[in-house]
Amino acid sequence: MKKILLLSFVPLAHMVAYGAEAGHAERMKAGLAIFKEAVRPAMVENCLKCHGGEKVRADFDLSSRELLLKGGESGAAVNLEKPTESLLLLSLRHEEEPYMPPKKPMLPATAIGKFEEWIRLGAPYDKPLVEKTKDGEKGLVVTDSDREFWSFRPLAAKEKPSGNPVDHFIGQKHMEASVTPNKEAPRRILARRAYLDLLGLPPSPEEMEAFLADGSKDAWQNLVGRLLESPHFGERQARHWMDVARFAESFGFEQNYDRPNAYHYRDFLVKAFNEDMPWDQMVRWQLAGDELAPEDTEAWKATGFLAAGIFPTQITEAEFEQARYDELDDMVSTTGVAFLGLSVGCARCHEHKYDPIPQSNYYEMAATFATAIRSDVEFDFNEKGFKKAHGEWETNLAALEKEARVYLEGKVRPRFRKWLEAPEGLHEIESGGSWEVLHLTTLHSREGATFETLEDGSSLASGKNGASDEYTFTANLPAGSAAIRLEALSHKSLPRNGPGRAGNGNFALGNIALQAKEVGSDAPYYPVTLSGARASHEQNKGNLSVKSSLDNDRDKTGWAVDAGGIGKDNTAVFTFAAPLESDSEVQFTCRFHLNTGHNLGRFRLSAASDPGLDFETGQGVSQLQLAAKSLQAGKTPTLAEEKALESWFATKDAGWQKLESTLNKHKAAKPQPQKGNVLVCSEGVKPIKNHADGRGYPHFYPQVHHLGRGDPKQKQGVATQGFLDVLTAKGSQAENWKQTTPEGSKTSFRRAALAAWITDSDKGAGHLLARVIVNRVWQQHFGYGIVRTPNDFGLQGERPTHPELLDWLADDLLRNGWKLKRLHKLILLSATYRQSSAHDEADAATDIDNRYLWKFPSRRLEAEPIRDSLLAVSGKLDRTLYGPGSKSEAMGRRSLYFFIKRSQLPTSMIVFDWPEHLVSIGRRASTTIAPQSLYLMNNPQVRSYAEALAKRSGGSVEQVYQYALCRPPSEAEKNKAEAFLQNQAKKYTGGNQALTDLCQALMASNEFLHLP
Repeated sequence: MKKILLLSFVPLAHMVAYGAEAGHAERMKAGLAIFKEAVRPAMVENCLKCHGGEKVRADFDLSSRELLLKGGESGAAVNLEKPTESLLLLSLRHEEEPYMPPKKPMLPATAIGKFEEWIRLGAPYDKPLVEKTKDGEKGLVVTDSDREFWSFRPLAAKEKPSGNPVDHFIGQKHMEASVTPNKEAPRRILARRAYLDLLGLPPSPEEMEAFLADGSKDAWQNLVGRLLESPHFGERQARHWMDVARFAESFGFEQNYDRPNAYHYRDFLVKAFNEDMPWDQMVRWQLAGDELAPEDTEAWKATGFLAAGIFPTQITEAEFEQARYDELDDMVSTTGVAFLGLSVGCARCHEHKYDPIPQSNYYEMAATFATAIRSDVEFDFNEKGFKKAHGEWETNLAALEKEARVYLEGKVRPRFRKWLEAPEGLHEIESGGSWEVLHLTTLHSREGATFETLEDGSSLASGKNGASDEYTFTANLPAGSAAIRLEALSHKSLPRNGPGRAGNGNFALGNIALQAKEVGSDAPYYPVTLSGARASHEQNKGNLSVKSSLDNDRDKTGWAVDAGGIGKDNTAVFTFAAPLESDSEVQFTCRFHLNTGHNLGRFRLSAASDPGLDFETGQGVSQLQLAAKSLQAGKTPTLAEEKALESWFATKDAGWQKLESTLNKHKAAKPQPQKGNVLVCSEGVKPIKNHADGRGYPHFYPQVHHLGRGDPKQKQGVATQGFLDVLTAKGSQAENWKQTTPEGSKTSFRRAALAAWITDSDKGAGHLLARVIVNRVWQQHFGYGIVRTPNDFGLQGERPTHPELLDWLADDLLRNGWKLKRLHKLILLSATYRQSSAHDEADAATDIDNRYLWKFPSRRLEAEPIRDSLLAVSGKLDRTLYGPGSKSEAMGRRSLYFFIKRSQLPTSMIVFDWPEHLVSIGRRASTTIAPQSLYLMNNPQVRSYAEALAKRSGGSVEQVYQYALCRPPSEAEKNKAEAFLQNQAKKYTGGNQALTDLCQALMASNEFLHLP
């Protein structure tokens, strides 16, 4: 069925074409109003398909007034002289065959009455319902009067009213509707309302008391200001927008693979809202951040908006092109509803049925994204900071090296020359090479053990001793390193002084593995092959020898030290197959799977370019050892031997040791780039893997075609980029917003052009963009928007309850740099927002739905603030911002940080109406169902929150109320609570279960779950 347009208003001079005389102008104008408001939509929905749209049955075509008056096989359809006898009306009333619409219920009497009134007024059309395009095909033509629809009109400039503008416009409606606004809510209610509204968290008792103690006239304004500056403000706002942006972290469909790098888009939103990034900039970056600010990682993160939609990862060759057009539809449709509140996607298969959006506009919009694809791109998240820190590090390194060099030449070398004349301590050289204790930059236990670094550079494990643990460390090793030394050391805190954590003091190193990469490199680690191992002591020469820690059987063999090594220091040396070629970051993995709890207790790692003598064979003599032998034999050392001796001698000097230690610590603290992958939508980048890649899936097609009925097999010419005609000023074309593509750019800059058009409030869509976001902010604070269909500002959407207020706020947003915090503050400082939510019978009788806001609309909280409040009042909330999310319901972080895996959503979220993250959600549903109460009553996690609150309150009923409800209990409540506790205590034997029951009851109460 062909979609049609909003009809335009015809100038009075043109009404003569419809047979109207000048004196009948007002009648015709009234007829046109009825036609546009009621008759045209009814014709389109029920009549046009068979009579002038896709076909013309019974030779009756009503697509224009002339054809309507001509009638069909049954004669004239309307009788302008005797309207009630019109065949059209008789058919609609089912008084005469053929009944219309066929095979459907009769239209409502009010709708038929509109038809009759329209015919009485001359049955005027302002233009045909469908018109011919240049190629002769029927198509929708956008006219001047289409732009007169309330949401498409430019913003009407108005003077700022006196007082708060919100109260001014709301007050006008109060007077018109004869309703009386409520008085201001108590201060406790206001504070809790503001905290939950702006942050999604309740105030702590201390925060509440601080506000109540502020007796200044600016107390409320100051509180609102503090909340807007809270880092948790961005988290709350981001969650609202993530619904609109259909954000999730998996692909959907059967495989539903994870998108582990998608969370960066969420982090961008949190940061942008916190920093009050202008909304027009946020919009531009979400559409084309990679083109507009390619040097800014945050701009790339923002394109996660386009990448967030669902997409199949396993498709056949026959589905390739269809899948790509579906992907483009997701981008076009979401851009339309999210930013403009328009169902642009409805024009994919035909002209939009209700809004002035031709099918051609849809494909012109789709052409914007022709070559845009999802990709995981690596970024340095702190490139500027890294460059600065690295420069400072190199400057300090040069200074330290110079200081060491001066000390070596001025202090150590003269003493070394004198020592050569009568060398002492040569026996130390014979025992091993020159080892440098490593400064471990990271230490991690898989099972949760903790590590303390001792003064001698060793590490002491404590805390949890897992049944089979894995220790992972990282350290920087200099070029030329050819061996590591692992010292298993005793300590009084360990069983039988260790060196292991097993009950008998033993440990069992089942496997040791190393991997390395050049310091500062973003290349992946490569394995370091260990070619040999020797130990000062080992439990046996077979399965518990040090060499068995290098085999692949880590569960049955490995180095242990019982039978002589318990309570003593033990040493193992592992040699590399080849020395390290460059300064390297090395990751060590030690696995203790051989026996239960046999993990190392205290250890120290060292590295050397020369591992020294083999403990068993004496082989592997180093330059240093050769030098010692030369001296003992009275020979003069070679230059190489002398250099080795000087290095060894320097290690005995306290001043040199201090300098070398400082230098090594500085080297270990070398700044590293903060690199990672980000899911983006861009062009000229490597696409994300798809199972169909092996079958030649191209990921995108260079051109987008106009499609008949949305079918890729019905191509009707190549689409070039364009925008919505109804939101483009007359005389302007897509070329007006075309961006210059920089030389060498991999992207088309078509998305940058879309971003320019959609934020242009003079000649583009900026005025509607402003209306839509203002309405979303209003909805956050009052539950409903000024337009109650936030994703549909078209003909099928609801009309604004306060159009003048919406336009004034949108215009104010534009005039003040698109700053949203200012808008939030303006709303919260209004008397309208500060009203009590108390019910009033008289006002309710006039306005039962509270459309005119005579009271504050109390409502149940969404899933996130409910769960976050449970965590907050129990004292278990982890307030860490940013970073990857979690799939665990036991997560202590805010619900914003749940990993959103489509089709596998958290129960605590689903039960309280968490949406499916498949398409844009303008407003969540709010249901009341039994599973919600059952969840709060029976869920073990909720019970744990109640137990924590009971413990936190110290047994005080008053404290429980302060934490849970932000107020003290009334005397009656306190008495009931005490009686409840006494009664419940009889059911338990000890513990704090009665108070836990009370806490859980309050957590399940309406007062806890509702925005007051």
